[in-house]
Amino acid sequence: MTSVVIADDQVLVRHGLRLILELAGFEVVAEAADGAEAVAAVAAHGPDVVLMDLRMPVMDGVEATRRIVEDTGGRTRVLALTTFDTDQHVLDVLRAGAAGFLLKDVTSDGLSDAIRHAVAGEPVLAPSVLARVLDHFAASPPEQSSSPPPGLRELSDRELEVLGRIGAGLSNTEIAADLVISMATVKTHVRHILAKLDVRDRAQAIVVAHDAGLRHDPTRSARGA
Repeated sequence: MTSVVIADDQVLVRHGLRLILELAGFEVVAEAADGAEAVAAVAAHGPDVVLMDLRMPVMDGVEATRRIVEDTGGRTRVLALTTFDTDQHVLDVLRAGAAGFLLKDVTSDGLSDAIRHAVAGEPVLAPSVLARVLDHFAASPPEQSSSPPPGLRELSDRELEVLGRIGAGLSNTEIAADLVISMATVKTHVRHILAKLDVRDRAQAIVVAHDAGLRHDPTRSARGA
């Protein structure tokens, strides 16, 4: 059974999420009213997933996410769950190591599916949030505060092409069609890219692609450029 910690400063929100998750067959091992309590709960229970509100007292969700990812080596997956979908919140929590970002208007089925995807190592980004991330990246320069991961230099030319398309939000199916290669080949490239970059999932790869200045235009092939 997948174990979950719920971190939110509103009691009614925590109780509502607990009810939804327990009815869906998940085990809620702890609740936390702030980021510091969330970090402590993860240390005590070692859950598979944390549902993390971003705006909480004592320690916010971004810092709590960063500490949990560091403390668990990414074994505990963090899903940011908030009513706010501003660009900076999305970018901050993804850079902190979150596996995904959901808005609180997500359906019960959508929440359950997101947790299952996170446990499976797949990125979880609400479509509206992914669109905001990509729009922000298209309009902003690469992040200069940190050096690109050393593994970036190990990527082959084809892997760089695939990474650029991951950064543009393309699915494996879309990458295969764009590069005229098989799905099996795309999956192999993606697996190698994540391993070489030492990132956990596509959500982290999107950030790396942006920071490395890999700006694939998904309409370029369609224009014949």
